[in-house]
Amino acid sequence: MRAVYDTIGTGYAAKRRADPRIAQAIGKALGDAASVVNVGAGAGSYEPPDLPVVAVEPSWEMIGQRPGGSTPVVQAVAERLPFPAGAFDAALAVLTVHHWSDRRAGLAELARVARRVVIVTWDPACRDSFWLTTDYLPEIVEYDVPRFPTLAELAGCLGGRIETRVLPVPHDCVDGFLGAFWRRPDAYLDPAVRNAMSCFAELPAARVDAGLTRLGEDLHSGGWAARYAHLKDQDSADLGYRLLVADPGAPDGRRR
Repeated sequence: MRAVYDTIGTGYAAKRRADPRIAQAIGKALGDAASVVNVGAGAGSYEPPDLPVVAVEPSWEMIGQRPGGSTPVVQAVAERLPFPAGAFDAALAVLTVHHWSDRRAGLAELARVARRVVIVTWDPACRDSFWLTTDYLPEIVEYDVPRFPTLAELAGCLGGRIETRVLPVPHDCVDGFLGAFWRRPDAYLDPAVRNAMSCFAELPAARVDAGLTRLGEDLHSGGWAARYAHLKDQDSADLGYRLLVADPGAPDGRRR
């Protein structure tokens, strides 16, 4: 089966660069890990430069965008990791679980090959937290809510000690995922920006165009600015992105 990002992943390396503040949060979550497997690694964002890392990525398109001299990469899927049990100190999965065909199997594989699991995801319970999807493109939420696992599902699959941390999105975020431009609305009118967001490739073009037309009209008329003037004073926003840290082999219970 052809990986989805063989079709929609062109140009990701340029638009989906690691944001240093998000990278710092991920680094803290990895803790004292001395080796990392990055599952659903894409073009290599958020791989800690000071640790031995093995990347796992199903898409040859994405593998081809990895910089020369980067960490070793294996073409494989999360559901069938080609490593022995306990091969790594930590498994990292950044905005990828919702793309897996069998996320329960993939999560079990993360827990099998690593003592700590670090996942960046979006919480479907926060479906009303972003103006783009509430006012202009509710189709994105309709599409994403069934795809993204709930935090309870993730915790149930991984077991052990679980901690969930809010991952605020900086107002000048350099990683061009869906919520990155919450204070820069004009960016969503740029096809090159949207091409690095998988949801736009998956939705009917007519529905996307209608929502973006409304956004463009509101930006031109000042309607958007009137409703969201308060955003200019925010340095970051909680749009539902979460950093989940799990120690699957540890006794059940919250960290302190």
